[in-house]
Amino acid sequence: MRAVVRALTAYPLKSGGGTGLTTAEVTPTGIRYDREFILIRPDGARLSQREVPRMARLRPSYDGQKLVVDALDAVTPLVHEARSDGPLREVRLPRTTCQGVDQGDEAADWFGGLLDVECRLVRFAGRRETSRGGGTVAYADGYPLLVISAESLADLNGRLEEPLPMDRFRPSIVVEGLGPFGEDSVRCLWIGPVEIELVRACDRCVITTTDQETGLRGREPLRTLATYRTARDEDGSRGVFFGQNGIPRTYGTIHVGDAVEAARGVE
Repeated sequence: MRAVVRALTAYPLKSGGGTGLTTAEVTPTGIRYDREFILIRPDGARLSQREVPRMARLRPSYDGQKLVVDALDAVTPLVHEARSDGPLREVRLPRTTCQGVDQGDEAADWFGGLLDVECRLVRFAGRRETSRGGGTVAYADGYPLLVISAESLADLNGRLEEPLPMDRFRPSIVVEGLGPFGEDSVRCLWIGPVEIELVRACDRCVITTTDQETGLRGREPLRTLATYRTARDEDGSRGVFFGQNGIPRTYGTIHVGDAVEAARGVE
């Protein structure tokens, strides 16, 4: 089966807005610079849109040296030279801990003042493995890549009173041509030099109900998805699933418009 890449997005700051790309370098940890930075509370717990929906209004971009974060309600953007040396802080993520390099008081004060939450900006350090599949990630919740079919969103929007944009689901790669929820039965995708193994359905959380422009929260799409996309995961937990988590097995540069070859697994 063949399809095409419709969108590529990196998320330099965990739980901040996405940076749309026309070309992306896929590395072992996903799209380069994805979730390289995170905000943490004084006790090391990660800060996310789950607790602070206003983070949806953050607009980060990162070129490997300079992190620029604008916000829809900020007076001036943060322009920050990324630090690779500095105090190491413990970062507490769900079911695991890791480390990060503290990025200093100026960045901490900017985010703290904007979000009205005491926090520190840290940059990923060390190595972190996925819970299954033998992949590596930075601060992503579980896996390096999230792949969603454009037709899956179209199917959902056909059931909603008001359609929602794809940014509610924060995918890395949007593919068109697999059909509605066609990604669920795909084992591997090939995009140019990159092979991606799809290893686990993505269990969706309250972030999907947060408007990524306003930071306001509603009931959709989880209410509607729960009527037809609820299932049990391999570990027996019950959830609402939309999209597939992937691990890159080979690496390289991909582009919007690239052809996608898909190998089906179980139907």
